[in-house]
Amino acid sequence: MEGVAKRSGVKSPAMSVEQFVSLTSPLIDLEKEAEIAASIGSASSKGLDVAQKRGYALLNLKCTDAQTGLMGKALLEFQSNKGDLLPAHKFSNHDVVILKPNKADSGSPLLGQGVVYRLKDSSIIVAFDDIPEDGLNGSLRLEKVANEVTYRSMKDALIKLSKGTQKGPAADLIPVLFGEKPPVVSKKVSQFSPFNKNLDHSQRDAVLKSLSCRDVFLLHGPPGTGKTTTVIEIILQGVKQGAKVLACAASNIAVDNMVERLFPFRVKLVRLGHPARLLPQVLDSALDAQVLQGDNSALAKDIRKEMKVLSGKLLKAKDRNTKRDIKKELRTLAKEERKRQQLAVSDVIKNADVVLTTLTGSFSRKLESITFDLVIIDEAAQALEVACWIPLLKGPRCVLAGDHLQLPPTIQSVEAEKKGLGKTLFERLAGLYGDEVMSMLTVQYRMHELIMSWSSKEFYNSKVEAHSSVAGHMLYDLEGVKRSSAASPTLLLIDTTGQVLLEYYERGRGCGREKEAIVISMKAMLSEESRGRCDVIGWITWQIAQEDKISMMIDLTEKLYHMIRRTILLFVGRNKKILIVCWLLAHSTKKMWNSSQDRKLNVGVNFPNLMCNIVCRPCQLSTDLMLDRLLSPQFLHNKDLCTSGRCS
Repeated sequence: MEGVAKRSGVKSPAMSVEQFVSLTSPLIDLEKEAEIAASIGSASSKGLDVAQKRGYALLNLKCTDAQTGLMGKALLEFQSNKGDLLPAHKFSNHDVVILKPNKADSGSPLLGQGVVYRLKDSSIIVAFDDIPEDGLNGSLRLEKVANEVTYRSMKDALIKLSKGTQKGPAADLIPVLFGEKPPVVSKKVSQFSPFNKNLDHSQRDAVLKSLSCRDVFLLHGPPGTGKTTTVIEIILQGVKQGAKVLACAASNIAVDNMVERLFPFRVKLVRLGHPARLLPQVLDSALDAQVLQGDNSALAKDIRKEMKVLSGKLLKAKDRNTKRDIKKELRTLAKEERKRQQLAVSDVIKNADVVLTTLTGSFSRKLESITFDLVIIDEAAQALEVACWIPLLKGPRCVLAGDHLQLPPTIQSVEAEKKGLGKTLFERLAGLYGDEVMSMLTVQYRMHELIMSWSSKEFYNSKVEAHSSVAGHMLYDLEGVKRSSAASPTLLLIDTTGQVLLEYYERGRGCGREKEAIVISMKAMLSEESRGRCDVIGWITWQIAQEDKISMMIDLTEKLYHMIRRTILLFVGRNKKILIVCWLLAHSTKKMWNSSQDRKLNVGVNFPNLMCNIVCRPCQLSTDLMLDRLLSPQFLHNKDLCTSGRCS
């Protein structure tokens, strides 16, 4: 089987704006319907019980704490009425949730809508704009809901895209991104002075090429090659040239990462987004925080004080004419207060060299009349194309960073995915223009070369090499780890061939094997490197049922337990020194992988830094040539056989 990089070198056919809009609009509707259907199905008590079982509702809660924080947001903490652990759920940080009385039907008014701020074993903290006036003393429930703003912003982007071919900041960019006009690459830029003096040769080449591309540039960053480091340099070079930059990513974590990386360079920046969705260390750069420090915001505060005094006078006034005059003055002051607040926001954004937000966040009305010289999208290969168009319509030039050979966007609707919703703009442009507008980073700083070499050969035409600082680093190089046979292997096979493995299946959560779960949990528990070191060991599986089973078996500290129980989709961005990878295959299944899942395999193998333990039955995986090559002696460092009924 040819490497993925070779297969992706085929030129993609161009697609017109009209074709893209007509194809994508109904797929957005399908995706929205799928998300709503997955969250909560009916108002009946039976429907709520099902929703809780699926993890989209938390019932029988009580509000145990209420405080003000996050720049004026109300933080409410909820626990089970019984005071025990919360049931298994699918709530996560940044999710949009609604609060209702526990037995209220779907048509009843909300007590509030907020954003999940923090999750604990026994409680969930939600940020609301205001504390609900009443209803908090009774039994409550939280429901995870579809974020209406996300879908509205994508629909709006399609409408603007249709009109943007004739006018708007991106009028000249749109035909290039749809293959109707060739990209312009200047030959004049031959050198630059880097802000980061430690850039390697491939990173420098990529920055130089980005400065030469007048329309679009693709930064292809394989695992561990310093993609974000290069993105930061491109942002700084843009600012140096006098450009106003809009930097976006699909996730809040990726945006906050860019903010943190920009801090040392003292660039004027502002981070847009709900405070509950931001990391604590970037809150000072948030728009809300900067607005509070502005002169117009101070004037608005003075006006609110004056309005409070007038409101007090209004309550005491008895004369009708006096009341009328006070109300008139209050309306005038309210208008002035809104104007001052808007000016305060406008001042912060206007003075910033770099505005950072999520793709959906760029839909904000605060940016409605703002245009940018350069739009940068990190994680572009994990973002829906339609979501990328929200910020792209705000500027004439763009840089997309990502790796179209790693995980694609997560799609809820199977039908929408089959019809092409998951095809990313990065992938489409890579097929349309290839090396003409793209540079690949080729030095990786994360993994031992034995872990990296298979991926480099299969996906990147053997162009990626390990930096000398990591090429030969071993597990026993870690402080407190002794040199032993257990700490020496780099790629280790845990072969479960010959074992009688009891299979189980859970509706909607996949299948699993009892014995393989035991094998994996034993390896995690017995590894001395894992004890109290949540930064060292982790494991991933492709089956949620297998994840649940292993989680129950691992008896580690609470902190480590939560760090390691991950399926591959939830593990993204969490690298470990050791990783145990479970490639589960049911007896009835002839083949585990198909070509569409190659990218999952690439991601899974590239998570560990020092050691990768692979749990599987090689005989069942050998039908797939890519997997077979990974398990071959060329890459496999050692074998840990379980055929005798024991695991060493």
